[in-house]
Amino acid sequence: MPHSMTGFGAGEGNAGGGRLRMEIRTVNHRFFNLSAKLPSDLAPLESELRERLRRDLERGHISVSVRWVESPAREASLALNIERARVVVARLRELQTSLGLVGEVSLDLVARQPEVLVFDGSDLPSVSWPELEPIAAAAIAECKGMRLREGAALAAELSHRLDLLEGAARRIAELAPARLPRERDRLRSAVSELLDGRAADDARLAQEVAVLADKLDITEELVRFASHLSACRAALAGDAAVGKQLGFLSQELGREINTMGSKANDAEIAQQVILMKGEMEKFREQLENLE
Repeated sequence: MPHSMTGFGAGEGNAGGGRLRMEIRTVNHRFFNLSAKLPSDLAPLESELRERLRRDLERGHISVSVRWVESPAREASLALNIERARVVVARLRELQTSLGLVGEVSLDLVARQPEVLVFDGSDLPSVSWPELEPIAAAAIAECKGMRLREGAALAAELSHRLDLLEGAARRIAELAPARLPRERDRLRSAVSELLDGRAADDARLAQEVAVLADKLDITEELVRFASHLSACRAALAGDAAVGKQLGFLSQELGREINTMGSKANDAEIAQQVILMKGEMEKFREQLENLE
């Protein structure tokens, strides 16, 4: 069963002394396109996460968000930038002298200035890929499950469109044979009117009818159309990513429909061709969401 490119999945697990949650959202895209938002301490694992996602999600715009739901226990670690503190004190005293202000430059005032006291990042947790991978696997599995369910609904809709197209093609096949006798009679009547009662050249008339029959013949188009419909159904019955394959087949189906329309020479056949073009447009729209 084909997969949709629309899906959501989430996974949680313990890692690095805390608890992480990963959420994956996917929408349609022509290629594999990843947008990952990870905490800074997990940034080194992005490449491994990318390869893990690519293994299971072949196409789509994939947004991944990872956050701590329970932060790891850390000791508050502050670093003192003594050079920055000296500059701050010197500038504050310079300001005091310039403006003639009274008072002392206090420790509290200096400590509140930017970059004087900074948190030391050396206590950030270390998370390895074996810790993150099970969380990613759970989120991917849930996302794939949703994409499979959406894909089943899409496949049913696409199959319905194929049935409608097949029905229209069958109706055209039924209508097509009646065109030649009608055109032959119209041609004979027109020639008889032009000759004003004189005898027509039956051999020449038969030749013109043969040429006309060749121009109106849509047997090949109907055969190819039926073959493309069968290929579409076979693709929908499989488990592989079929979006690109069905996209190509939809172009071929559209080409046959256009050719049948150009050879229609019949109001009801033309009406069926218009119906088929509408169904093909709906078919292509649904394909946009298929992996």
